[in-house]
Amino acid sequence: MRALTFEPGKAGTLELAEIDDPSPGEGELLVEALALGVCGTDKELAGGEYGWAPEGADRMVIGHESLGRVVEAPEGSGFAPGDLVVGVVRRPDPVPCGACARGQFDSCRNGDYLERGIKQLDGYGGERWTVEAEYAVKLDPELSDVGVLLEPMSVIAKAWDQIDRIGGRAWFEPKSVLITGAGPIGLLAAQVGAARGLDVHVYDHNEGGPKPKLAAALGAVYHHEDMASAVAAAEPDIVIEATGASALVFDAIGATGAFGITCLTGVSPAGREVAVDAGGVNRRIVLENDVVFGTVNANLAHYAEAARLLSAADRDWLRRLITRRVPLSEYEAAFKGEPNDVKVVIDLTGG
Repeated sequence: MRALTFEPGKAGTLELAEIDDPSPGEGELLVEALALGVCGTDKELAGGEYGWAPEGADRMVIGHESLGRVVEAPEGSGFAPGDLVVGVVRRPDPVPCGACARGQFDSCRNGDYLERGIKQLDGYGGERWTVEAEYAVKLDPELSDVGVLLEPMSVIAKAWDQIDRIGGRAWFEPKSVLITGAGPIGLLAAQVGAARGLDVHVYDHNEGGPKPKLAAALGAVYHHEDMASAVAAAEPDIVIEATGASALVFDAIGATGAFGITCLTGVSPAGREVAVDAGGVNRRIVLENDVVFGTVNANLAHYAEAARLLSAADRDWLRRLITRRVPLSEYEAAFKGEPNDVKVVIDLTGG
């Protein structure tokens, strides 16, 4: 079969290769791939910035945003041929740590977890893949054209879950949320915020293209002038930062009112310095009982919630979020950004 493979840590090694068809082990599903989402993590992996091959191998299959149909399923697994499924990305460490032992492998304490397409496990970027039944998520059959958004939605499901838990430390009745960044994560965060009945504001530097329209379709207010104007208009109780831009991270921390919550989902590049009034940041957080937290990955409960959120979302809006689909044979185009990109997906069904 064809698969996208690369040599971790070496830029320019991503290629479309012929590899052996996967053979399901005990308790595993065999899945015919439909689509693969491409995100910033994949571009960093292809650029040689990090990545860890499976033990004893030099190369690995890339891809963690999956979607496929079951071809074979073990008896009693809860799956059947034809089911629409997504594979979970992370696996708990083999020790395991206390969090992994309790199913919270997204919060692994020792870093010995594994990840499909990223860390020591082949990913989902081939025409067929296998996955343990307990790490597969069944989707509504009607999500066949947008189900590849499940993995990014699982990140958002976790973010909102953590916001709720933190807010629950005292009376919490948020009315507004400001999202910084109108990429897939930011817009999915906005979609969930709108579904919760919040006053949603989205800040992004793009003035044109699909992003303002996607935000407006949610009933959100879109800002592109500057962060200060967005903050003044939103008066946010919650900020979800989805850019990783160093300066914007600190702007986000100072944006909320009293008892505010700032959720950081974007990963900032190391080595970039910004001038920060550390005392002012500390004073605001302490005196206003604010919370700033980071979140990454998702566990099985978050995937299940993400499946529910996708099923409840407007299907036409989700389709518009996917702004480009490229055939597998033209995969290189998916790793090169275009001005109007929001979500780029590789079609694994042929071509």
